[in-house]
Amino acid sequence: MNKIVLICPERNDVSKWVETFKKENESLTIEVYPEDTDREKTEFVATWNPPADAFEKFPNLKVIASMAAGVKHITSKEIPKNVKVTRVKDDYLNYDLSYFVLNSILNYLRNMPLYFQHQEEKTWNRQAYKRPKDTTVGILGFGNIGQAIGKVLHKNDFEVLGWSRSKKEVEGITTYEEPQLDEFLAKVEVLVCMLPHTPATENILNKKLFQQLPKGAYLINVGRGAHLQEEDFLAALASGQLSGAALDVFKTEPLPKEHSFWNHDKITITPHTASITNPKTIVPKMIENYNRMKNNETLKDEVDLQKGY
Repeated sequence: MNKIVLICPERNDVSKWVETFKKENESLTIEVYPEDTDREKTEFVATWNPPADAFEKFPNLKVIASMAAGVKHITSKEIPKNVKVTRVKDDYLNYDLSYFVLNSILNYLRNMPLYFQHQEEKTWNRQAYKRPKDTTVGILGFGNIGQAIGKVLHKNDFEVLGWSRSKKEVEGITTYEEPQLDEFLAKVEVLVCMLPHTPATENILNKKLFQQLPKGAYLINVGRGAHLQEEDFLAALASGQLSGAALDVFKTEPLPKEHSFWNHDKITITPHTASITNPKTIVPKMIENYNRMKNNETLKDEVDLQKGY
């Protein structure tokens, strides 16, 4: 049976996904969980934030495809034996996220969050600003997306450092590997978190890490909300160890209205919008992997389940 099942209870409307799949391959049947049929014959599902027991209902499942860049929503669940997981790698997502980070840094350097406050207060108060060429940005998590961000920042005159578990080589960017984290952090004025969410990275943005940064460093988190230890973060802002932060991801999303981040004058909040998945660019890759599965070929962008990414 040529069928793909979409499992995405958090998305109210998946009609664009269904429409795009059908345009790309009219021979495919696209069904949406939990109204799908013939689960014994279903081999391929595409998902975002599936229910905990969803995969157990497909006894002959072979591939679980994430509908966005993250995979923790899949790897945190019980994955049946011999089932492969794929993630999204997309140049358009990299592009959007890179320029979102560039915009966030420029807003910080030119004091835009402060000026927005001054506008509300009708206060005329010029502030000194810093130029990109005088600013060192460190990217914590220098994989595929981190490197794309680094290249855009380098092109815009920033001094860029990249840290990852294994050494990467990117022209014009100084890179560090796992044992060199302390050395990396000591040089960073703006820290961009682009790590995957794994047990090793959960709460990695904590007191110990903040104290290794130069005093007054700025934080941009576009990785995952689970990376941030919130109490340590607020303490670092209060002490001046961090001068401020731009946060696009949170432990609970949407961010609860009563959360202290909303009214903090040193925090800029955006609603997980640094990059948004476009079915038109993702669906063709999923169909290619579907065909590879049918032909017993190696899948593209397969997740290493031991590493979690």
